Amino acid sequence: MNLGTGKASSTHIAISDTNLEVCKPLVDLVTNEILPDLGIEAVTFWRILEEVLTEMAPKNNILLLKRYQLQAEINTWHQARCDAPHDPAQYKKFLQKIGYLLPEGPSFTITTENVDEEIATIAGPQLVVPVNNARYALNAANARWGSLYDALYGTDSIPESDGAEIGDQYNPIRGAKVIAYGRQLLDEIAPLAAGSHAEATDYSVADRNLKVLLRDGTVTSLDQPEKFAGYNGRGDAPSEILLCNNNLHVILQIDPSHPIGAADAANVKDIVLESAVTTIQDCEDSVAAADGEDKAEVYRNWLGLMRGNLSETFVKGGKPITRTLNPDLHFLDPTGQQITLHGRSMLLVRNVGHLMTNEAVLLNGQEVPEGILDAVVTATIALYDLKRLNQMRNSRCGSMYIVKPKMHGPEEVAFACDLFAKVEDVLKLPRYTLKIGIMDEERRTTINLKECIRVAKDRLIFINTGFLDRTGDEIHTSMEAGVMVRKADMRQENWITAYEDWNVDVGLACGLQGVAQIGKGMWPKPDLMREMLDTKLQHLDAGANTAWVPSPTAATLHAMHYHKLLVSDRQDTLKHRRRASLDDILTIPLLGEQQLTDEEIQAELDNNCQGILGYVVRWIELGVGCSKVPDIDDVGLMEDRATLRISSQHVANWLRHDFVGRKHVLETIKKMAAVVDRQNAHDPLYQPMAPNFDDSIAFQAACELVFGGVHHPNGYTEPVLHRRRIELKANER
Repeated sequence: MNLGTGKASSTHIAISDTNLEVCKPLVDLVTNEILPDLGIEAVTFWRILEEVLTEMAPKNNILLLKRYQLQAEINTWHQARCDAPHDPAQYKKFLQKIGYLLPEGPSFTITTENVDEEIATIAGPQLVVPVNNARYALNAANARWGSLYDALYGTDSIPESDGAEIGDQYNPIRGAKVIAYGRQLLDEIAPLAAGSHAEATDYSVADRNLKVLLRDGTVTSLDQPEKFAGYNGRGDAPSEILLCNNNLHVILQIDPSHPIGAADAANVKDIVLESAVTTIQDCEDSVAAADGEDKAEVYRNWLGLMRGNLSETFVKGGKPITRTLNPDLHFLDPTGQQITLHGRSMLLVRNVGHLMTNEAVLLNGQEVPEGILDAVVTATIALYDLKRLNQMRNSRCGSMYIVKPKMHGPEEVAFACDLFAKVEDVLKLPRYTLKIGIMDEERRTTINLKECIRVAKDRLIFINTGFLDRTGDEIHTSMEAGVMVRKADMRQENWITAYEDWNVDVGLACGLQGVAQIGKGMWPKPDLMREMLDTKLQHLDAGANTAWVPSPTAATLHAMHYHKLLVSDRQDTLKHRRRASLDDILTIPLLGEQQLTDEEIQAELDNNCQGILGYVVRWIELGVGCSKVPDIDDVGLMEDRATLRISSQHVANWLRHDFVGRKHVLETIKKMAAVVDRQNAHDPLYQPMAPNFDDSIAFQAACELVFGGVHHPNGYTEPVLHRRRIELKANER
């Protein structure tokens, strides 16, 4: 089964004594950069790759065929009952009969070992970043520590009222509000035995304790002395004070020579929060890697992260800046003994799922499954960390963490585990070195989540809900059932609440607490940090010990939530609630008897089509897989293939049931193309879509996603995007 272009877009080299042909950029990367310091001969590596592909690719294809067979049976079932009311009980029995809904086995507890504390026991924010963008990858890796003052000052977290506007010059009124906010946070997470941090005029260390001098001359200490974790400098004049609350650290930086510190009564120049505890370096949804040249860049940056020598030079403020990985942090504990804290986010890598092939490698003339290629190459690169060949260690427990997306049910999870075991064998790694994170974003995985966890119980470190892909799959799976509710109304449907709760309930029942992450999805509005601060605590209250954020700044702000609520305590409570309803999860979000006005229908089409075009044009034309894209109201939203999937599937569903007409949709797409052109007019590299629609590959790709959406495998957008991106690159040569 080959879902790629079937044609190589770059020069391929036949590998001696194998049936492989590999694109030159990947051959050069493997031969000249990846292998020499690992002591692996190129001929050995290519034979390893061929062995893994030969054994695993046919199994991969069988699983994909089962997806299509199940979907065809579901489609037929709905079509045969199109004139009758939906019968939930009969539908559930049908799903059981065809093997879509599997029996649930007995209780068990996962047995994963050698998990780093950042994943097992520290609750905190998680970044997801396209690994092919070196600057973003470095920013995310270095976002383990973030300035609270910068995060507050530069965002809408602090209102720009009462003279607190953000301008070109430092605003002392705004600065005072930032400092007051920081002192209030300190009072919440590390309160003093008497008085407030806002009254502090001096911090010092004596008798293994933190001493705080208040403006009235009183000397006090922390109400909970154990929250004092360390310091730097002299005890009577420390340069840094290290606090710890809910397993997260806070650094008070003290510097009377700094402009902020000089104006502060206690000479505090900043409060630094432990922020992005973990980061997913992404090879998948946020990356536009359509061919071998693109894949080589993806792997090159992952190599730089694992070797610890990734760097990127860029111009900022008219000056060149070179960014590298941050070193570890060193402190003295309260007794004066040296301690070291990890200076970088714990890195996971998200491999591609089971669906796509890529022309980077051909086996017997056919493109190979991209997910298998990812497993072999990213794991080989991780040998730099696993064998301690680097100075910037990632895992101290000798594990590699691979997030695996878009798997459908236990068989596909078992296949991923078998693939990891095969890679461990050929690379001579101990069993279960490669850990797996399961993205719970497909319907067949959700309803069989316990059995998905069971087959991965020895290497599981992560389950995560993803509303957007999950909704896209919900629409596609039930495409023939009828007209779906509007996108914005999906969050009010019974199935989505049950899905989010079910994930936590099953995860806790299977013993993930203290071993693995239970995650929640992305905050999509990177410019609206006040709204995030007001709402994202809900993810912790729901039992998630990590949740996704769109930027290092957002990670620092979201970190405050983990100081306010100890997730492990909340999980202890949630263990005893009644499990979410499977029947609710299986409730199809149909519009039913609800009536929509013409204005509401048009608004929905406008919103969907504008979002599709705004994302697709950047993917196709610029090769940008994830970015902040203006929505129809010019509000910047983080968009990736998951958002594209739900929007395109939603329009395809309305078209399928003649709720809207093809001509109407095409007119809307053309109208929204002009809107997207206007929104991108400032970009000198941007190629307008209107009015020459027939000449715009991006516009044609958007139309293909919408008008052919019913027939796309599980509603995925990757086959169209990859093929159209390669078409554009070929035209540019």
